[in-house]
Amino acid sequence: MARGIFARMADIVKANVNELITRAEDPEKMIRQMILEMEEAVNKATASVGTAVANEKRLERQHFEKQDQIENWQRKAELAVETGEDELARRALERKSAVQEAAGDLEAALEESQKTSSQLKQQLSQLKAKLDEARTRQGALVARRRAAEARKQIAQGMSGVGTDAFSSFDRFRSRIESEEAEADAHQAMAGTDPSLEEQFSKLERKGSVEDELKALKNKLGQKDA
Repeated sequence: MARGIFARMADIVKANVNELITRAEDPEKMIRQMILEMEEAVNKATASVGTAVANEKRLERQHFEKQDQIENWQRKAELAVETGEDELARRALERKSAVQEAAGDLEAALEESQKTSSQLKQQLSQLKAKLDEARTRQGALVARRRAAEARKQIAQGMSGVGTDAFSSFDRFRSRIESEEAEADAHQAMAGTDPSLEEQFSKLERKGSVEDELKALKNKLGQKDA
């Protein structure tokens, strides 16, 4: 009975509480149920330890009684010898020997009972510590579960929101940056100031006009003023 209780409690303790809560549809209900099961197991284990201790005390009491009987038969045998009643002394010693054998059996049973009680007490202490830990962590685990679920819902709700607009903006920005880079490249390749180029172009055009005017005057027989 006691082994079954402790085995059940051990299964609960060894379980991955975080994983169980994650898989549960109602994590609060899940962890409450687990703690109730742990409390029930601890209560049954406590009763089993109580039974073991009671049995230990009973054996201890019986062993003490046998020791008293041994001493009593020893005194009777001595009294019989002192009064010359050898046969009576012999019978007293025989009873003493029988009681000693019974006491030996009780002593072995008592040692085993004490060992069992000690082990059960230690296990019960560990289980109570685990139960206290579970009670302490209950609120924190549920809160963590709620926070994780909230983050998940927010992420799902935000998924796809404004995707087209953001994508269009990114494409437009990339286009502007590309055009700016292209313009910078052309300017770098030109290597001169556009205004300076225009001034030289004007000078070239002016020189061409002057040459044509001179040629025209020569043709008409006019001289330069």
